[in-house]
Amino acid sequence: MSLSFKRMTEKSPSLFDVIIAPIITEKATLAAEKGQYIFSVAPHATKRDIKTAVEALYKVDVKKVNTLNVEGKVKRFRGQYGRRKSRKKAIVCLAAGQTINLGMES
Repeated sequence: MSLSFKRMTEKSPSLFDVIIAPIITEKATLAAEKGQYIFSVAPHATKRDIKTAVEALYKVDVKKVNTLNVEGKVKRFRGQYGRRKSRKKAIVCLAAGQTINLGMES
């Protein structure tokens, strides 16, 4: 079954199913000053789904969406090895002059 056929047969995901949470780190705060916001998104979410969800939830105009899959790291804790979960991130660029208040401003 091809991916495009699978996408056509699935129900359209809810806005809250696409965006899991905003990522608030020092690097994300610096990117927010340039109009780029970073979100943790569902692994099945496409760029079009992410753009629609951000525009509907935050009432902004999205100019561009970049996505990346982050592989889970292998970590050691008390002599035991484990693996962190893999996740998908989205970097959302907004139109000039628009902002999203995520509580990062100091």
